[in-house]
Amino acid sequence: MTKHDSTPNTLPRLSATYDPYTLSEIRRAAATGLYDIRGGGAKRKVPHFDDLLFLGASVSRYPLEGYRETCNTRVVLGDRFASKPLDLKIPITIAGMSFGSLSAQAKEALGRGANAAGTSTTTGDGGMTPEERGHSKTLVYQYLPSRYGMNPDDLRKGDAIEVVIGQGAKPGGGGMLLGQKITDRVAEMRTLPKGIDQRSACRHPDWTGPDDLEIKISELREITDWEKPIFVKIGASRPYYDTALAVKAGADVVVLDGMQGGTAATQDVFIEHVGIPTLAAIRPAVQALTELGMHRKVQLIVSGGIRNGADVAKCLALGADAVSIGTAALVALGDNDPRWESEYEKLGTTAGAYDDWHEGRDPAGITTQDDELAKRLDPVAAGRRLSNYLNVMTLECQTLARACGKSDVRNLEPEDLVALTVEAAAMARVPLAGTGWIPGQGGY
Repeated sequence: MTKHDSTPNTLPRLSATYDPYTLSEIRRAAATGLYDIRGGGAKRKVPHFDDLLFLGASVSRYPLEGYRETCNTRVVLGDRFASKPLDLKIPITIAGMSFGSLSAQAKEALGRGANAAGTSTTTGDGGMTPEERGHSKTLVYQYLPSRYGMNPDDLRKGDAIEVVIGQGAKPGGGGMLLGQKITDRVAEMRTLPKGIDQRSACRHPDWTGPDDLEIKISELREITDWEKPIFVKIGASRPYYDTALAVKAGADVVVLDGMQGGTAATQDVFIEHVGIPTLAAIRPAVQALTELGMHRKVQLIVSGGIRNGADVAKCLALGADAVSIGTAALVALGDNDPRWESEYEKLGTTAGAYDDWHEGRDPAGITTQDDELAKRLDPVAAGRRLSNYLNVMTLECQTLARACGKSDVRNLEPEDLVALTVEAAAMARVPLAGTGWIPGQGGY
């Protein structure tokens, strides 16, 4: 008989369901009785643009020579009804991020960077600051359910109006701005008490459906003499129907924000468990536009997890006219820079975790209202970094378009793409690499 050794010879096996983070969250909730609030965006892994590849030209397609043949990046947004549509040099815009969530220096830097790259930036919740308007040649004014900081004079100063119905990080829910970021200036702009937590409304107070949205869009056109394009921003959840209804209500542009989009602060349960991935949202929205005969007539801007020129090119290939960036723009300004690691550790986080946005103690001076911290950000230098980043993204997008034989980045199409996974193939409605098979549509 063989003697059995009682000494364990295997390591303890951790649960995939009850992983260390899940266990820590259960303990935190049990200890505090509070749900978790944080900034940033979804941290779970979902099918994304990395799951797609371009089919570069060879024999069946001829590429363009990058040093001799041009590839257009210009895009016009909002020419359906507006007499003064936005004419941008690049198809990459800056998403709405509020003063309050961001410092005045950060808002100025976003305007400077967008200006230098020939594109637009957006106000966000909480109104328009002189720093932002003064340094933004093309500024989109957000019209949100909260109405914080909203007034007709500033609305008319915008170059376009974005009616925000939903946001990708929290479709169906409102955002938060914690009391430590409600300074005297923020409180005055938002007509709020200083130092008290603020929660934005989840829906507009003066309409209950698409018929009312149509009336509101008409009112906004009258206020601005039909000059300004009207954008409608939707959080990705039911993109086919929401896009169709926005178009029927009279939108010039639809902004589609996927679940990887960031937010200043909201419940973690919203960020991780509501909405659908950006990759899954684009084709249904394009289908709605196509069936209404409005694809390219009503422009589609996609946002939520756009990081580089490849992401931009893939969005355009799937049918978007432009993209919008938020988190990546803040990183370009200098947010979550490892040089501030020791100070991030004092906050109980680490550079790159994006846990600190809601706390108001950002050592980079970007997501804060602390005057001393905000002074660390030089708006001129930060704006230059953002401009550099936008230029690199544009060059990358052009490189990929030329490789596919396109003289305009918006000539990229689904036929130029294949997917690496069945999930990505189904969501993007392109073939699985090495086959002609599209899930749900057949093929070989």
